Amino acid sequence: MDTPPETLATDVPLGMFSIQAIVAERIEAVQEEIGRIIVSDFGMIKEVNECLLSMKGKLFRPTLVLLANEVGQKPSEDAVTLAALVELVHLATLVHDDAVDHSVLRRGLPTVNALWTHQVAVIMGDYLYSRSVSELVRMKKYLALSVLANAANQMSIGEMRQLTSVDALEFSEEDYNRLIECKTASLISAACEIGSLDGEPQHSQSLAEFGHNLGMAFQIADDLLDYRGEEAITGKPSGQDLREHKVTLPLVASLSRMSKLELRETKSFFTLVEPTDTDIEEIVGVVRAKGGLAYAENQANLYAERAKEILWTLPTSPAVTALENAVTYSVTRNR
Repeated sequence: MDTPPETLATDVPLGMFSIQAIVAERIEAVQEEIGRIIVSDFGMIKEVNECLLSMKGKLFRPTLVLLANEVGQKPSEDAVTLAALVELVHLATLVHDDAVDHSVLRRGLPTVNALWTHQVAVIMGDYLYSRSVSELVRMKKYLALSVLANAANQMSIGEMRQLTSVDALEFSEEDYNRLIECKTASLISAACEIGSLDGEPQHSQSLAEFGHNLGMAFQIADDLLDYRGEEAITGKPSGQDLREHKVTLPLVASLSRMSKLELRETKSFFTLVEPTDTDIEEIVGVVRAKGGLAYAENQANLYAERAKEILWTLPTSPAVTALENAVTYSVTRNR
């Protein structure tokens, strides 16, 4: 594939439409498959399932499965089901995350734990995981099962890393990278690898590595939104990660540049049980002034560039172009 200009930025942020256009019909089928896979005649599960299906996201990870499956000339009929299963694992992690974080909103709608209980949320997350495993066994997709199981394991480790990261001033960039490798990049990489394994497997390792770099760029850009976004744009209040005492790259990158007073104030902030908007605004201001946002943006772009460089080694196709658009979307989106 011919190498395009080096610049990663775009004046007009790409939307999901430009990425999903060539797999639009299959994306619609993914939503139907999700409903089929999680159907249950047990009243409570059926009720919660209806709630989860109403929380339809952008289906970014299923899109990656389908696009990776179409790199080359042999897309498979099973790719739609595999894409649905990747989304179910993603949805399971969101349900569990909301329970762990005691979040009351997800994508502007009440969470499972807010509508029911934390116990119900944990059980429903487990249900989604188990249905994914059962379906993969039924399909005899054992290699895909191995890849997805490894990603699920990594995401669990990532959650534990985050829970045990209690000292903001001791959280390094290396710690942060390990965290987002587990929490985000592992599943995005798995989505790309699984799609390729069921299409033209000779590209699976390249696409797994592509997915890793895409996932890293995606999460860093997402963490930047917490410092730059507003609730009306991002679907969550600006500073929500700080409110929940989550340490992300913008803060990590600015710590070494803070004065002793700023470091003391930052450490004090993380002792607050319920930080006020003013408390958060002060931390955001310091992080911005110390170059934390600029550094994080640069790192996101570096990972994005690595992801694109991998794509340039693959045969030219509409799917590869769409995957390249997915990279640009990941680092330029505003929500």
